[in-house]
Amino acid sequence: MNFLQFFAWGAWLISLGNYMDETLHFTGGQIGSIYATMGIASLFMPALLGIVADRWINAERVLGFSHLLVGIGLVLASFTDQYNNLYWIMLLVSIFYMPTIALNNTVSYSILERFGFDIVKDFPPIRVWGTIGFIGAMWIIDIFNWTVSPIQLYLGATASIALGIYSFTMPACVPENKSKGGSLASAMGLDAFVLFKQRKMSIFLIFSMLLGAALQITNTFGVQFLYDFKALYPDSFAVNHPSVLMSISQISETLFILTIPFFLHRFGIKKVMIMSMIAWVLRFGLFAIGNPGAGFTFLIMSMIIYGMAFDFFNISGSLFVEIESQPKVRASAQGLFMIMTNGLGAYIGGMGSGIVVDYFTNNGVINWPGAWFTFAAYALIVGIAFMLLFKYKHDPMALAKVKH
Repeated sequence: MNFLQFFAWGAWLISLGNYMDETLHFTGGQIGSIYATMGIASLFMPALLGIVADRWINAERVLGFSHLLVGIGLVLASFTDQYNNLYWIMLLVSIFYMPTIALNNTVSYSILERFGFDIVKDFPPIRVWGTIGFIGAMWIIDIFNWTVSPIQLYLGATASIALGIYSFTMPACVPENKSKGGSLASAMGLDAFVLFKQRKMSIFLIFSMLLGAALQITNTFGVQFLYDFKALYPDSFAVNHPSVLMSISQISETLFILTIPFFLHRFGIKKVMIMSMIAWVLRFGLFAIGNPGAGFTFLIMSMIIYGMAFDFFNISGSLFVEIESQPKVRASAQGLFMIMTNGLGAYIGGMGSGIVVDYFTNNGVINWPGAWFTFAAYALIVGIAFMLLFKYKHDPMALAKVKH
């Protein structure tokens, strides 16, 4: 399940921007806005489908129906070369794909709980298969030179439809919050929003949004950045296989996932998040000084540090939300976390990065160092603010008690 979940995304997430730039000739702002559709969808759909999974329909069925619709949407997207058409189609794709990330976690956690596993210890190795799927899709797209072809959308559609069908064979994840009593907010499934009443959780969720913006930046322009070196380094590996080079980031992610239990138990969520923010500064800064020639080592270092930047925020954050929320609203809480990261964060990252790239573009030539240093400064400011504002006392026993 995790393999197909992220294979379907990896088929187009990293390379779609290059396809839109090189084949469809969209501007940086247009590319950023299409990536921002994931943010728009994540503002309401993860929480909405989380509510459905919490109260009415088995989570694995919601996951299945969503992926079937994603597959249909990706096929439709492959037939258009107009910005307006592609924008609305990708918005619909995002509406049904983005909730599946949280639903995938919910289904995984539910099955682990049923069989008595410890999610802090046992979920990260399972999540590794998602990263393997993401990498596999990127390599296929790159090796067959589909980074500038709509075939990447067909591959993603195939994986989504396969997972949609497979989801209906998963163990039943029955809704845990079917009670008809309680407040209006409870009846509407808005229980998870009470997390904002806790200062600790509200600050955490706000900074999750700001870090979500950082993640979307490299998703949007990473491959395009490498491909733009084609005039200076036409025979370089980075130019000819940008997705394979970018996949080092996901390989690093696979390795760092396995270290999460140790780092969370040893240092706690605050220090782990600060490590993530420092890693984002290095990720962008190394891109700024890297190139396929003498600066190739800096590109490799940037790919490696991505594993810490992503995992120490995304996976650890999901586990933190799981621990801090009550069982009856866990699916909704995971949806809320996705709203802040892949919703508001992705929208800010997509739109903001597009504006920055256009600002540093002159006569069709992008000043990439200027753009990447701007993004690095953003990550540094976010990291300093988080360190000063987020107050959390680490309790290793709290993690040890979680067996969900």
